[in-house]
Amino acid sequence: MKTKKIILFDGICNLCNQSVQFVIEHDKQKQFLFASLQSNYGQNFLKENNFDTTNFDSMVYVENEKIFTKSSAPLNIAKHLSAKFSWLGIFLIVPKPIRDVIYKFISKNRYKWFGKQESCWLPTPELKARFLE
Repeated sequence: MKTKKIILFDGICNLCNQSVQFVIEHDKQKQFLFASLQSNYGQNFLKENNFDTTNFDSMVYVENEKIFTKSSAPLNIAKHLSAKFSWLGIFLIVPKPIRDVIYKFISKNRYKWFGKQESCWLPTPELKARFLE
């Protein structure tokens, strides 16, 4: 059975958009689906799972019914990428509180370091099928 893998990201964050584009490039099996946290899908997901619908300080990764946030999200995503990057999942052995301190520091400064867009990034027509509305 093919597992359902969904990545929810801050659609106006340049770092987040670059990360999604990186995943698309290295997801040879096309196993991930995407939605911005600001989209209808993202907002409904946040509400249904009792997350803040206005503060997008964490990427959210859903694999089947399991939800990963903060540092656990990108590391669990990495496990499913091409072999060149899947080894990054090994960092899941680092205790979550330590990983999350680093993640929160980057998240807090991401707009300052990488900038942000006025509106959410729009996928190309060929990628549109992999994005949830």
